[in-house]
Amino acid sequence: MSTRALLADLVSVNSVNPSLVPGAPGEAAVADVAAHALRAGGLDVVFQEAAPGRPNVIGVLDGRESGPAIMLCGHLDTVGVEGMTDPFTPRVDGGRLYGRGAQDMKGGVAAMIAAAVALAPTWTRGRLLVACVADEEYESLGAEALVKAWTADAAIVTEPTDLTLAVGHKGFAWLEIVTHGRAAHGSRPREGRDAIVDMARVLLTLEAHDRALQSRAPSEYQGTASLHASIISGGRELSVYPDRCVLQMERRTVSGEDDGVVLAEVGAMLDTLGAADARFRGDARLMTSRPPYRLSPSAPLPTALAAALASRGLPAGPVGMSFWTDAAILAGAGIPSVLFGPGGAGLHSVEEYVNLADVDVCRDVLVETVRLISSSRP
Repeated sequence: MSTRALLADLVSVNSVNPSLVPGAPGEAAVADVAAHALRAGGLDVVFQEAAPGRPNVIGVLDGRESGPAIMLCGHLDTVGVEGMTDPFTPRVDGGRLYGRGAQDMKGGVAAMIAAAVALAPTWTRGRLLVACVADEEYESLGAEALVKAWTADAAIVTEPTDLTLAVGHKGFAWLEIVTHGRAAHGSRPREGRDAIVDMARVLLTLEAHDRALQSRAPSEYQGTASLHASIISGGRELSVYPDRCVLQMERRTVSGEDDGVVLAEVGAMLDTLGAADARFRGDARLMTSRPPYRLSPSAPLPTALAAALASRGLPAGPVGMSFWTDAAILAGAGIPSVLFGPGGAGLHSVEEYVNLADVDVCRDVLVETVRLISSSRP
């Protein structure tokens, strides 16, 4: 099967993450497509359940000689399709393939499977793992399960990077802030306390802090930290002072910032508001978080990938990505990782596409990079 045909098959399968869209099918059906392509290409295939009915698929090539273990990793799940027309009908136009997941990140998954299939007939040294994982778009249950059972000396995560070598990205933390008011009839203002108005004070404080974060010197290959309000709710009915308002927010983090830093800064904001108004009551909790990631561009893995890019006349200088990826989980398990994948546009939007020529180039660069690493001697 050609790389482009495999990509079309992957995009044609609905693999919307059910944690994002209740009732969505998840990764099981698209995992079968990936597994079939890996088996047909000569790899052994292992299914690993990341969550009930939501598998990882791992293709394995073992050489006769000992050597480094190399992992190619990409996720099979996608975000939802609200507002899209025929999201699972792949459409080719102007050298682009359109459809949900085309860019994020079935283009990269097709490229890495095709690279492994190209390598399989002559594979003699070390191990090649092709990990197609679940749930990256929500909690990365797939990557977390993967690193508990599998390891490697190096990993390339084929997220969309426009064919650039990425050695770092931001992390994130999701927090919930609650302001507590006092319910009262709307005709009795002295008895009520408006939790929504109190949350407005929080929002203004958050806005000022975001400006301060983005005015700091950028962290190398990560950029600046930031925050934004994501979801807000409060109130019961029109004639009642709201006694509770809930804000869910996201804080993007860079190296040197952890959960403690994020919680402390939000706690300090709430304390300042409380000091200015003794009736103000607010609290915050961490919902979930993922760490930022950065790898030295002089490490063996990015050096090999840069050489493969340079050999094709492509830009080989390292960059950073603004979005979070599973590379941070792999690195946390001791697997040095970089990001490299095809270009396109529209991830998480109503019109998503991947550049077909980029998918082919990505495949070929992966093949050369894996060969360079596999042939290296300690």
